Amino acid sequence: MNIRNLKGSIVALVTPFNKDGSINFEKLGELIEFHIENRTDAVLILGTTGESSTMTHEEDNAVCEYAVKRAAGRIPVIAGSGSNCTQTMLEKSLAYEKLGADGLLIISPYYNKANDEGMYRHFKTVADAVSIPCILYNVPGRTGCSISEKVVARLKDHPNIMGIKEASGNMSYTAKIAKYAGADFALYCGNDDIAVPTMALGGSGVISVSANIIPRETHDMMAAFLNGDTAGAAAAQLKYLDFINALFCEVNPVPVKEAMNMLGMDVGGFRLPLCEMEDANREKLRQTMKDVGLL
Repeated sequence: MNIRNLKGSIVALVTPFNKDGSINFEKLGELIEFHIENRTDAVLILGTTGESSTMTHEEDNAVCEYAVKRAAGRIPVIAGSGSNCTQTMLEKSLAYEKLGADGLLIISPYYNKANDEGMYRHFKTVADAVSIPCILYNVPGRTGCSISEKVVARLKDHPNIMGIKEASGNMSYTAKIAKYAGADFALYCGNDDIAVPTMALGGSGVISVSANIIPRETHDMMAAFLNGDTAGAAAAQLKYLDFINALFCEVNPVPVKEAMNMLGMDVGGFRLPLCEMEDANREKLRQTMKDVGLL
């Protein structure tokens, strides 16, 4: 499936676990069907929200293979193949391409960090080797390093790099790289709380955590903006803002999985070092869900 002109709501899908901590593939299938029914524009597996950092390579491969087969071409599947080791990211990217992923999300080299040339080569190595489109992933709050504007400018014209997921939360940085957005390089917002402002700078959509819970609403918000209804999109952004903020009152994906479980979606728990929310934060989350009619 060609995703080079992908727009709208891309869910950063959770990975559901059984009580024993193993992957709940049956539930994963249900979630994929849920998003197809609710008009989500694509699913992103094995990202930050998917807890791939606590999973083995074999588990990652199994999730990718299952998701691609379950989606069966009805919705694009993008796989997070990032690593702080370029060789590992290359191997994972090639594996996911072989398993049928429609695109890849590739992250900046956390812990190692890198100068601009190393950062450029990290991404170019993968983009040169695969034939499916890649989305750069800038999330300095998780990685400790940012993809500089200079590096984005060098990578934007690579034929296998289709865009960037910008998740710094820094609108000044977003504005600097938004000038590169266009027909061949998409800007995707990685922060649910500023999805509409990012669209106003030329964004193509959002890679969303909250879409795990409000998929139709997130799709409709993006569609409204893309169709020229900026007031409607802004109203939706503001309506869910307190709820979105509560989803990040502790480290992602803990709050979103807790919220899904409150709604009876039964996605299971976490793998250490992630664990249950503090009681006060859980109640704060619960109240925001009541305020927008989710509970």
